[in-house]
Amino acid sequence: MTDPRRDGVKPPPNIVFIITDQHRADHLGCYGNKIVKTPHIDALAARGMRGTNCTVTSPICMPSRASFMTGRMPSVHGVRHNGIELSHAEMTITDALMMAGYETALAGKSHLQCMLDAPPQIPVDPRERLAREARPRAPGVYNQEVGARWENDPAHDITLPYYGFNNVHLTIEHGDDELGHWRRWLRQTVKEADKLIGVENAIPTPEIALVAAKQAWRTRVPEELYPTSWITDRTIDLMRDFTASQKPFFIQVSYPDPHHPFTPPGKYWSMYRPEDVELPPSFHAEHRDLPPHVASAWAARDAGKAVKHTPMLFACTEREAREAIALNYGSISMIDDNVGRIVAELERLGIADNTIIVFTADHADYMGDHQLLLKGPLHFRDLIRVPFIWVDPAMKNGGRVTDAMIQNIDFAPTILERTGAEPWYGIQGRSLAPLLAGETDSFYDDVLIEEESQRRYLCFTDRVKMRSLVTPTHRLSVFSGQSWGELYDLRDDPLETVNLFDDPVARAMKGELMERLNRRMLDYIETSPYPDYVA
Repeated sequence: MTDPRRDGVKPPPNIVFIITDQHRADHLGCYGNKIVKTPHIDALAARGMRGTNCTVTSPICMPSRASFMTGRMPSVHGVRHNGIELSHAEMTITDALMMAGYETALAGKSHLQCMLDAPPQIPVDPRERLAREARPRAPGVYNQEVGARWENDPAHDITLPYYGFNNVHLTIEHGDDELGHWRRWLRQTVKEADKLIGVENAIPTPEIALVAAKQAWRTRVPEELYPTSWITDRTIDLMRDFTASQKPFFIQVSYPDPHHPFTPPGKYWSMYRPEDVELPPSFHAEHRDLPPHVASAWAARDAGKAVKHTPMLFACTEREAREAIALNYGSISMIDDNVGRIVAELERLGIADNTIIVFTADHADYMGDHQLLLKGPLHFRDLIRVPFIWVDPAMKNGGRVTDAMIQNIDFAPTILERTGAEPWYGIQGRSLAPLLAGETDSFYDDVLIEEESQRRYLCFTDRVKMRSLVTPTHRLSVFSGQSWGELYDLRDDPLETVNLFDDPVARAMKGELMERLNRRMLDYIETSPYPDYVA
């Protein structure tokens, strides 16, 4: 293939799309954090555009990841909650790029399919499960990411292309106890590798309260063998191979950290002390008209009945919050060092001047906000807000900051427009090109957050189904089957501690936001496929 640069033609841009897992925007230096050390990510922000109000479509892994891959809302692409695998009938950004001649690769976590083979919790009684679905599963290979299949069958692997990825180097799960290609590589690299992994093999740290909940442990896996390093190594290998082939590429660099359990290796474990980190201001703030699900979480903790060893949210102690923040910072600093390695390799390869770098996350974590840890059906601002940094050699003015409301469904149409890849009917996001070009300072007037769950927990008697509308000034959350809800005035109450849902003074505002919520939900009704005829 002829190198277009030798013919004076600007080649299509490469894209390195870096995504972390369960990462708050304010846990980066460029977002105002004075403690966590992230010089390499901060340097990206100084070169590109940083968004302060980027929200996810759903603060849950699978729905959110499917949304940025398809540019569509969870209720439309079908991955409404964890446990539903993305249909192979859905178009993805990597499908489009592959068709446009791009090399496409994933290094790290995918989570477009299920990682666990535990039985579903819908319906509660398995005997009620019907044999047929209204929407039958589209043809294709599913259950490819189930960890047990990788462990039980040495021949099991990903069938390519995988949602448009022609190259996949997969990790499954989180912390140091990951499976997939990384675990197979580690076993080939290190004798008795499994003795380095997991809470049962961890270096004793009885002083860490989160160890008892199995939400943190000090791993014996060395830094250079840890999944974060392995993902970076594979990314660098891919960049070298693709550069040699002289084809444009899209690489999704998907770090499973800083998601719990918190297991930063080596020096990153003790890089930050719990005593030195700052708690979120809402931890000790006075709350008024506490929503029932928050009250139930607090009550369970105070009664000594909080369930702390699962992926579900729980009310934490101050010590647990400080530990989680400190260890989370350690994982983030390790990610930052590896981002530095990627940027340095782009420079070494001579392709930095034609490579777009995106940095974001799939959702955030309470990290002590309102005395909570992990994630769940409480759409406090710092759970739904994620970092968004876009570094583009075509941008004239670096270091720009936008407060415009944007969402992760906007990533796909932006990449399509920037690369010239052909879009498809049914994308619901909008291209961010006007913001990136500095042509506007506004984007959405409000955004919709969707969340559903398989589980019944907290105070809910049925599985959670909720919707939130977020504007620059307010957040409204409503729940299926519940007469109560949440309403916060973000101007007077930025910490979201005064729930106005039942306040007579806020009745007019509540009505206006309810109408806007309905209109936004109407905006996101499915439009694909095109009609065949008039009738």
